[in-house]
Formats: sequence, structure tokens, C-alpha cells
Amino acid sequence: MHSVDIAMALTFVVIASTVVLYAMERYAIEIVALGSISAFIVIFSVIPVTAPDGAAITTGDFLAGFANPALITVICLLIIGQGLFQTDALEAPAKAIVRMTRGRSLHAAIPVLLAVAVLSAFLNNTPVVVMFLPILTAVAATVGQSPARVLMPLSFLAILGGMTTLIGSSTNLLVANYAAQTSDLKLTFFSFTGIGLIVASVGAVYVLFVMPRLLKARKTMAEEFQATSGKQFIAQIEITYGHPLIGVESVSGMFPKLKDMTVRLVQRGQKPILPPFENVVLAPGDMVIVAATRTALANALSRRQPLMEAEGDTGNPGREIQAAQPGSISLAEVVVAPASRLMGRTLPQSGFYSDTGCLVMGIQRRSRMPRMAMNDIRLEAGDVLLVSGSEEEIARLRGNRDVLLLDWSMAEVPRRRYAPRALVIFACVVALAASGLVPIVSTAVAGTFAMIASGCLNIRQAMRAIDSRIFMLVGASLAGAVALEGTGGATAIATALVTVLDGASAPVMLSALFFIVMVLTNFLSNNAAAVLFTPIAINLAQQIGAEPEAFVVCLIIAANSSFATPIGYQTNLIVMGPGHYKFNDFVRAGTPLALVLWLTFSLVAPWYYGL
Repeated sequence: MHSVDIAMALTFVVIASTVVLYAMERYAIEIVALGSISAFIVIFSVIPVTAPDGAAITTGDFLAGFANPALITVICLLIIGQGLFQTDALEAPAKAIVRMTRGRSLHAAIPVLLAVAVLSAFLNNTPVVVMFLPILTAVAATVGQSPARVLMPLSFLAILGGMTTLIGSSTNLLVANYAAQTSDLKLTFFSFTGIGLIVASVGAVYVLFVMPRLLKARKTMAEEFQATSGKQFIAQIEITYGHPLIGVESVSGMFPKLKDMTVRLVQRGQKPILPPFENVVLAPGDMVIVAATRTALANALSRRQPLMEAEGDTGNPGREIQAAQPGSISLAEVVVAPASRLMGRTLPQSGFYSDTGCLVMGIQRRSRMPRMAMNDIRLEAGDVLLVSGSEEEIARLRGNRDVLLLDWSMAEVPRRRYAPRALVIFACVVALAASGLVPIVSTAVAGTFAMIASGCLNIRQAMRAIDSRIFMLVGASLAGAVALEGTGGATAIATALVTVLDGASAPVMLSALFFIVMVLTNFLSNNAAAVLFTPIAINLAQQIGAEPEAFVVCLIIAANSSFATPIGYQTNLIVMGPGHYKFNDFVRAGTPLALVLWLTFSLVAPWYYGL
């Protein structure tokens, strides 16, 4: 056996083992991916192999995937999406979509997903997914649904829409151009739209109505705790000159602009005004005491015209000193510890802000809700304080003996005042990428820089958006593609297909071609699978004296059927992190879709093309 044959056999073993380990999820994706790259490096170091172009395959070839433009694009798009998330830039569009569905929360995402499928027929799939990912995430959050239920359908419907027209996917153009060069087949814009719509429609029914039932709602630990926490804090809003609540009048005993808070007291000088509030108009100098959830307080803090600012009048001795907190603000919950020095003291007496740099935004007491100003409450052991500060200041509370930091509770407050600039950056990235005037990798890198330079994100937030699973998955899959092509493994698979199908009928050939390409496109890139099989598809048609269009269209649709793995297509990688998906989620939800498309095409294509 030649050394190349040995290397090819070992390559198949490594790829198969890697896929099995990914699906088992017993080991972290990063470890499995790194192990596969290491295995390829060792194999090709011990057994030197020369690629078809005559160049020796080196270690650098296996590591080149980590600098691949597709990987850089995905990472940059994740950072841009994080910028939209940090500024809550798409909250308004999400609420508008929910209103349009007239309360049918379970169906709120369907119109958006259908719009994605239509747009993907005429635009590159990647910018379409980038455009709608934060919108769908916000819609899911607004209706209390897990993003995992809608983000994988987003990617899959973009792929389905892309297989209906000539420009719907780069794969379509690649196959059409190659077929035009090697045969008389000239595919036009809508050449395969008919059969593409039939196949995509069947797939869309599965994606919209069956697949969400197969997807598990996964959340981070912090999200799980916060989602189940409806507890309320006592907080105070001080009405200063220029405050957005000045002139707000009570209506039917309530204040409309504080609809998500319960107003318990309005302190006007020495005079307390108790509910129900009749004909009360808020004025500078008033202190509004409210009971509100953490979410409501975070929204009040993050508004473009905040109701609660981490800024204050240091000359007022009646309250805790407050100072401007530049940069991003985080919220966290701390519990007053037993035997704490804070016990029996009010916040101004405790000096908590001067000692820690963290500002107390609210107090929660499990036994009762005091009806008094927050700064007049004497703290007790077990009181929960909602504090704001920088991430570093809150992290230092871990060493504070007076309070116990609840680590899971720490989360950054959206910087909504930067939402307009985040939307402008996002719109420019999508417009340039969709126009084709600038490569999408260039617009993604520039958009990432703009998000950070404009203050929508800081470096730490940007780095946190990078998903290590995606980074290692792409690098390992590209290393596997190098090994397959270098050893001739991919060509061997194609040659074996031709041999096995020799003498078979046209419908059987079409079905077998679709199945083989569908499997390979989930492990190679769809473009690589398409280029490899285009001459084979044309050759199969010539063997039986049939027109090559049916076989070339079969190849286009099969190469786009990259649903069973996250590495199958770029949009799968984009939604993997925000949806908290695991590798096995794509296997479980995507494999049935790929099989449905295969069966549909196998049944419809012979009738459609008269074979």
C-alpha cells in the first residue's frame, strides 16, 4: 500500500472519529477539534504527502484555517451583534413585530422567518442572517421565548431560500459557471426556481412547525436565575432639574411613565404623599419611592433619558454620595452578611459607596416592604442590595466581608444612549455586504472597529462575544478539508460513486448523487463539495444520454443542504453561540430536514424533469 493510501485511510479514521466525538458531547468541542488538528499534523509529519498541485502538505496548511476569511467574518459579525445587544438597539423593532402579531406570541417569529427566506433568494444568506439575528433574539425575549427556538430556524430558512435562485447562494453561481464552461448548459436566474420552491416549501413546513419542538431551550445560569426571579426591590428616584419625570401627573392614582413600577411614596420635603395619588404633579426636589423588579430598575437606568442615574449631588448630606460612573455599568445582587458592619445603619451612614465604589440602586427585604425612603432604611442581615458599578468594582465585592456577592446575578446594563450609532454601523455593514461592492470580510472587520471606536462596545465585551467553539470548529473542519483533498480522499469518494452507479436508472442516479453530496457538504464546505461533484454530475447525465440540467440542479440543492452540523454552513456558525446550541442540536434537528429534502427531491425531480 502506498504512503498516500495510508494517509488517506488515516484521514478518514480521524474525520469519522471527530464527528462521532462531536455528536457524543462527552468531551468539549474545543478539545475534540484540537485533537483532530494534532492528529493530522502528526500523520502528515510521519507520512509526507504531496498535494495534487505538487506542493508538500505542511503543518502550516493545517493551521491556515484559523486565518480563513470566513472564520474572521463570523467572529466579527458576532462582535457586531454583541454591540446591538449591549445597546438594546433593536428593542423597538422587536416590540413592533410582537404588536403586529396581535398577541399571538407563539407565532411572532413566523413572519420574520418567512421574510428571511424570501430575502435570501435575492441576497447573500450571511448578511440576511446577521440582519435578522438580533431582531429575532429581541422578539423571543419580548414574548418570553428562548432564542434557541428561533435562531436555528433562522439559519435553515435562509439556506432554504438561497437554493431557489441563481444568486441565492455563492454555491449556485459556482456550479452554474462551472457547468457553463464544461457543457452547453446555461442556467438563468429562475432556471431552477420551480423545483427549488417545491423542495424549500416542504423544508419550511418542517422548520416552522416541527423543528422548534426538537430544540431544547438552553440558557446560561444567570439567565435561568433571573428568569425565575420576580422579587421586588425598594428604590428611590430623585427628581432633579431636567429630569424626564418633571411635570408627570398621576392618572387614576398611578403614574403612567412608571407603569412597570409600584409607587409607594412621594416624599416632598418633609411631607410624605401616600397612595392613591390624586392630582399629584412631580416637581424638582421630589423623591419617588418605588417597588420594582431588577429588570424594571435596569431599564430605568439604561434609558436614553435615564430615570435613575449614577450621578448625583455630592452636596446633599441626606443621601449616599453618588458619582458619575464612566464606561459600562453592571448590576449585581449582594446579601448583607451576618455580623456585617452594615447592620443597623442606613446607606448614608454605612459609607458603602466610598468603600466599594458600588452604588446601591435598591433594597429587597424578604419579611416586609418598608414604606420609607431607601436611604432611611436601616439594613438587616439577609437584606439583598441591588448594586451598580463597573465590572471590576463589583468583582472586588467577593473579598468584602460585609456582603456576599451572588456571582450569577452580575450582568451589564444595556447602553441605550448608543443605540442610534450602533444601528447606523449595523445598517452600513449589511448594506455594503449585500451590495457586493465590498467583500463581506472587509465590511465585518470595519464594522467591528466602528462598534468599539464609537463606544458601543469595549474591548472586554468584544472579546467575550468570540465563541471558542466556533473558532476551533472552523479551524478543525478546514484542516480536515486540507487532508481530504491532499490525499485524494475526496476524489476517491466521487470516483466510487461513479463506479457504483454505473448502469443505474436516472431517478436512482439523481437520488444517490443528492444523498452523497448532502452528506459531504456537512463536513466539507458546500463550495468544495459543489466544485468536486459538478463534473461528476455532468458525466452521470452523459452516461444515460439525459440533459445535464436535472443533475446540476440536484447538485446545487444537495450542496445547500448543510443542516446536520454547525460547520456545514457559515450561518449555522453565526447562530450557534447566541442560541447556546451544541453540536448535537444540529445533528438532531438538522438531519431530519436534510433527509426530508432528499426524499422530496427524489420523488419530485423525475416528474419535474420527465426522467
